[in-house]
Amino acid sequence: MENLQNIRIAVDAIVFGYKNNDLYVLLIEQQFGTSEKYWALPGGLVQNSESLSDAVIRELHEETNVQLTFMEQLYTFGDDIHRDSRNRVISVAYYALVDASNLEIKADTDAERVQWFKIDEIPSLAFDHNSILQKAISRLKSKLTYEPIGFDLLPEEFLFSDLENLYCTILEKEIDRRNFRKKILSYGILEETEKFSPIKTGRPAKLFKFNKLKYNELIEKGFHFEIKFA
Repeated sequence: MENLQNIRIAVDAIVFGYKNNDLYVLLIEQQFGTSEKYWALPGGLVQNSESLSDAVIRELHEETNVQLTFMEQLYTFGDDIHRDSRNRVISVAYYALVDASNLEIKADTDAERVQWFKIDEIPSLAFDHNSILQKAISRLKSKLTYEPIGFDLLPEEFLFSDLENLYCTILEKEIDRRNFRKKILSYGILEETEKFSPIKTGRPAKLFKFNKLKYNELIEKGFHFEIKFA
């Protein structure tokens, strides 16, 4: 029996940013056909000549002016054959982490606006994008405890308290800051710089850097990163 398919492949990007002790996600505003305008995740159809990851990178650059440092495939969404009323579309979602404090976002192509939204202030999104976002948040929380991806959300040089606050914010839990500091420093993947925080309040605090090269060397030797909360 002849099998005629009319299915399109798309990519969607969940870009997380962290600033002022809050977790954000990057959204674009579009108008879909004759429908009203909606906020949505950046993304679009995959071109015949490109890979899925190349499509994500292209769409993000075209729609938001964002270039990525960390990106990972999340999930494929397509069980609901009516997830897009215009066509049968299967979407491969990726989540990404960026330093939002040093990023210039700009709407382009078919995006009318681009904006950071706090995770607890997300509007009703187009298609099934709210569900996609929730799955990405769940993945982020889980992976944060067994891989040091949180450093991709921070500037290259940061206060140790910034790292502590990031974990508390994303995991929505309080931590024993003394034990957290002791454990992170025991891994040997942080470098204390000779620079101090520009904020002149109280005792001057030094800035730290994540040593990715040292981390990769440890991984090759069987090192296991783990952060547990009571």
